[in-house]
Amino acid sequence: MRCPACGHDDSKVVDSRDSADAIRRRRECLACGERFTSFERIEGRVLWIVKKNGAKEPFQRDKVLSGIQLALRKRPYGPEEIERLVDKVARALEDRREPLIPSSVVGETVMDVLKETDEVAYVRFASVYRAFGNVDQFLAAITPLREKS
Repeated sequence: MRCPACGHDDSKVVDSRDSADAIRRRRECLACGERFTSFERIEGRVLWIVKKNGAKEPFQRDKVLSGIQLALRKRPYGPEEIERLVDKVARALEDRREPLIPSSVVGETVMDVLKETDEVAYVRFASVYRAFGNVDQFLAAITPLREKS
């Protein structure tokens, strides 16, 4: 594991903890003494996403992470909670047991997870994902949330 501060490739593990789908390790660089965190995940089968144009690409967890982070910006959620949400999306996609998953399913899954977590984040993500063209489309997404409250 390379140190993010100095680039040295030798570190020692100071602490290990299991989290939902990963092992969280606190490490200390043997060269500069910098402490940093790494996550280890078991690599399962590769999920393939079919884009709108028909192109296929492997599922990229980082894309889901950045979308959820943007939706939850300035909301009361820490990095570990956000990681749990990304894990929830990835598990839901893996549970489908389909060889190819349309990108629209990924977006809808993210929206489902955000809808049950934080309504503001859901509306933020939906407004970008669905590319609302007018206020009526925006209101159509919000109305069910208002009726639920």
